[in-house]
Amino acid sequence: MKFSADQSIGIVFILIVLSSSLSGQVSAPSQDDRGLSTGAVVPSSAKPQAPSGTKPHDNSFVIGNDDLLSINVWKETDLSRSIPVRSDGKISLPLVGEVQAAGRTPLELERDIAGKLRNYITDPEVTVMVQQINSEKFNILGQVARPGSYSLALATTIVDAIAAAGGFRDFAKQKAVYILRQTPGGSESRIAFNYKDFIKGKNPSQNVKLQPNDTIVVP
Repeated sequence: MKFSADQSIGIVFILIVLSSSLSGQVSAPSQDDRGLSTGAVVPSSAKPQAPSGTKPHDNSFVIGNDDLLSINVWKETDLSRSIPVRSDGKISLPLVGEVQAAGRTPLELERDIAGKLRNYITDPEVTVMVQQINSEKFNILGQVARPGSYSLALATTIVDAIAAAGGFRDFAKQKAVYILRQTPGGSESRIAFNYKDFIKGKNPSQNVKLQPNDTIVVP
C-alpha cells in the first residue's frame, strides 16, 4: 500500500507520540498505597540517626553512692548497662575501668567515659541517666518498728516514711511526731505532724514532702 507524502508525515508523527507515551509509563516510578513513590529517595530526617552530642541534663543533680545509673553507648550493647554506684563512689565498665561517679553530674560522667573510650571507639556517643536515686536519704527515730536511715525512693511524705519503718510502736505519741530539717542558712527547723488528726482528715497539708537528710522523730 502506498501513502502520499502528507500521509507518511502524519503516520511518523503518531508513532513518535505513542513511543514517547510508552517511554513515560515505563520510566515513571510506581507508588505504594500511601502515595509514596517506591523509587523516591527517603529524606535524611526519616533515617535512623546517631544520638546528638548535645543532650539535656539536670546539672543541679549530683550522683551519690548507691544511685543506680543507666549507661548507654551508641551501637555498643556490650558496654551499655545499668550499674549501681559502689560505696567508694566508683563504677567499673569494660574498656573504661574504674571511674569516679559520686560527686559528679551525669554530664560530667558522660564526658569522662567518652574520653576513655576514644582509645577504642571512634567518636563514642555516651548517655548517662540516673535510673534510681538511692543516695538521698532520710532518718526516722523513736517509737517505730524499724528506726534507721532510708532512701527517699521508698518514701516521699511523712506517712510514707512511717509505713516504710514498719509503723508506730505501742506507746508512740502519734500526735507529737515532728521533722527536723536543715535550713539553707545552717539552722534547724521543726515541722509538727499530728498523725491522729491526719487520719481523721484534718489538716492534710501537714503530711509534707520529705527532703534529703530530714529526720523524723516519733516520741
